[in-house]
Amino acid sequence: MLEIFYKGGPLMYPILFCSVLALAIFLERVWIFWGIQRQARRLHDEVELLVRNQHLADAAALCRERKTMLASIFLVALNAAGRSRDQIKTLVEEVGSRHSATLDRYLGLLGTIATIAPLLGLLGTVLGMIRAFTQLSVQGVGTPATLGGGISEALITTATGLAVAIPTILLHKYLTSRADTVSYQLEIHAMHMVDLLAADPSTTEM
Repeated sequence: MLEIFYKGGPLMYPILFCSVLALAIFLERVWIFWGIQRQARRLHDEVELLVRNQHLADAAALCRERKTMLASIFLVALNAAGRSRDQIKTLVEEVGSRHSATLDRYLGLLGTIATIAPLLGLLGTVLGMIRAFTQLSVQGVGTPATLGGGISEALITTATGLAVAIPTILLHKYLTSRADTVSYQLEIHAMHMVDLLAADPSTTEM
C-alpha cells in the first residue's frame, strides 16, 4: 500500500488529509447528534414533570444549569409562560432558528471534501501524464511497458480521489438526514412544552 501511495505523487498527501478530515468530521457529528438526542430526552422529561407540578422557577433553574440547545429553547418558553400559544411559539421558533446552525456545523466542509477529492485526483493524473509524455519525448518512443507504467502511476491519484469522494458523499447524506431528524425531535419537544405553558384559551378570552 505504501508503495502505491508513494507512486501516486505529492497530491496523494492532500487527498490523504481530506480522507482523515472527513472521517474526523463524521465521528464528531455522530457523537454530537447522539449527545443532543440523549440530553434532550432527559431534559424534556425532567422539565415536563416540574411544569406539570407548577414548579416553573425550578424548571427555569434546571435549564440555566444544563446550558444545552434545548435548555435555551425551554428557558425562553418558561419565561413566556402564561402567554398565548402563538406568542410562545414565535419566541421559541426564533431561538430555535438561531441554534439550528449548530446541527449543520462542518457539513458544508464535508460536502466540499467530497467535491475536491476527485478533482485533486484528476489533477494528479494530469500532472502524471504530463511527466510521462515529457519523458517519452526526451527518451524517444521507448517500450510499451515503460509508457504503460507511467500512465498507471498517473491514474493512481484519480482512483484514490474517487475512493475518498464516494464514501464521503454517503457520509454527508447520512449526516444531513441525521441533522434533520435531530432538528425534528427538538421541535417536537419544544412544541410540547409550548402547549404545556400556553395560557388556556378560555381563560384569556375572559
